Amino acid sequence: MVDAQLPPIAILGAGSMGGAIARGVAASGSSRGIVVTNRSAAKAATLDGIAGLASIALEAHPDANLTAAAGADIVLIGVKPAMVPDLLEAVAPVLRPGTIVVSLAAGVTVATFERILGDGVVVLRSMPNTPATVGRAVTGLAAGTTADAAHVALVRRLFETVGAVVEVPEDKIDALSTISGSGPAYLFLFIEELTKAALAKGFSPADARLMAEQTVIGAAALLAATGEDPAELRRQVTSPKGTTERAIAVLQDAHLDELLGRATDAALARARELAAGA
Repeated sequence: MVDAQLPPIAILGAGSMGGAIARGVAASGSSRGIVVTNRSAAKAATLDGIAGLASIALEAHPDANLTAAAGADIVLIGVKPAMVPDLLEAVAPVLRPGTIVVSLAAGVTVATFERILGDGVVVLRSMPNTPATVGRAVTGLAAGTTADAAHVALVRRLFETVGAVVEVPEDKIDALSTISGSGPAYLFLFIEELTKAALAKGFSPADARLMAEQTVIGAAALLAATGEDPAELRRQVTSPKGTTERAIAVLQDAHLDELLGRATDAALARARELAAGA
């Protein structure tokens, strides 16, 4: 019988993303223990009091990363990308054989992790997005060279505590980041601009924001509840020769598809520059 519980987990550098994952796993009750580290006591305090979770500040306990990594079967690396190599060098000697190390760091390759950590450690690379903070993430997950199906399934279960998971080869992680990683910002921009359009039509700031935000939230909820294809839901709103059809025609005439293609291509180019150290 497969153990439904996740093994002990350490999250080194539990900032906004690592903290969201820690909260999600803790809330699910699916782990036999979570230890998270942060540099400052103030940051560590934001995770205090959560059942099943120990939050430790490096300023009070300088060896916290080593202690946490030594006691975990899954270690998530959540520090800033530039800090990753030094952290890996520090924890490599204390990792037990078979430990699974998961990257949360954008632009740091599996090859970098495997080179520093050496044999005996399993590496996966992940790319969650910010809705992890409300349990609605999309996380891209790529296996390293020694990760087998059981390793991937275990880490998948961890990330499913904060949303959905898409398994991809590592060479698709950067492309995924341009869709699900950056995607929330695209939608926030859309809400900003829709709010401005409402303001220009004479609505109060409060009403304009309410209409724009709740329309997007409601549309997303409808999509989730019905399971319909987005194109079908759009057609249901778009009556022939009606007002919505006229508005959609303006957006299509502006080549919205090409604009999104260019935007995601630009994000992908920048991701590759960052990976190359540019």
